Amino acid sequence: MINDRLKFLSRFQSVIALALVLLGLSLASGSWDGVISFWSKFLAVDNALNVLLQISINLCLSIGMTLIILSGGIDLSVGSVLALAGAVAAGLFKNGIPLDLWGVSFEPTVLGAMMSGIAVGLGLGWINGFLITRFRLPPFVATLGMLSVARGLTMLWTKGANIADLGEEFDFIGTEQILKVPMPVWISLALAGVFAVLTKRTCFGRYLYAVGGNERAAAYSGLDVDRIKRRAYTLGGGLAAVAGLLLASKLGAATPNAGIGYELDSIGAVVIGGTSLSGGRGSIGGTLLGCLVIGILNNGLLLLKVSADWQMVVKGFVIWIAVAIDRVSRRED
Repeated sequence: MINDRLKFLSRFQSVIALALVLLGLSLASGSWDGVISFWSKFLAVDNALNVLLQISINLCLSIGMTLIILSGGIDLSVGSVLALAGAVAAGLFKNGIPLDLWGVSFEPTVLGAMMSGIAVGLGLGWINGFLITRFRLPPFVATLGMLSVARGLTMLWTKGANIADLGEEFDFIGTEQILKVPMPVWISLALAGVFAVLTKRTCFGRYLYAVGGNERAAAYSGLDVDRIKRRAYTLGGGLAAVAGLLLASKLGAATPNAGIGYELDSIGAVVIGGTSLSGGRGSIGGTLLGCLVIGILNNGLLLLKVSADWQMVVKGFVIWIAVAIDRVSRRED
């Protein structure tokens, strides 16, 4: 009986977490008038669109994090990769690169600049995977090092200053709307759909679950475990770069401090969404719900005028509970 309840709780923990967050925010509103006031603000169309817009950045990061955690790894560098990719794209588009030897300047189009940013993310993700698979570095150590390297490169590239005044052409994907819904929301949802199919309907997806579930058994069955892991980290880096482009486009500037602390929200969304930190279990759909929980929690606490410090405390408790549920359910399996 207890085992069945734990399995049910683990399977639907993202939905249960969402309901509990909404209930908790309502109770924190105080009086009945406070509850009505909170919900009137929360359900306003502008606020709902703002929540979705904030979620879109984290969703891009969290999709990549889901792939990595499914493979049995972790990536602490996504926030720094986000910052570097956005800065590279913005810097190339605004300033180009002078090639003094030939007396010319490389000035890419906005599409070329953004593709360059994504290439940076893919490359840094591949390096993470290479260090982990070739030199057997623990994922925590390898990606912690990349966090420092990418952040340092961002500071060197930007010289510690914002790259601003990028123009409407660069700001398009971050500020335009389709059917009154911001572009980043459409882009992140499209990526969620693509990677949901990738993980559930392709050989790569099945191999990813196999490697995360039991790496030794996957190797004995003939799978190239190292290549699968490298692909997961490479895709994770690419998706972090997409998040960086969306953030820079939305803000109209690339900032050297972008993405600081985004690792917490990303990992939190993945875990709350039901993906096991041990690997081999989880889904993109669950991660989408996990991002919604984190986004609603952030927005609700902001509407209640809770300080940013207490917001971090509350999110930490939510992540603790989600991880505890995962650990207990895994032990009972």
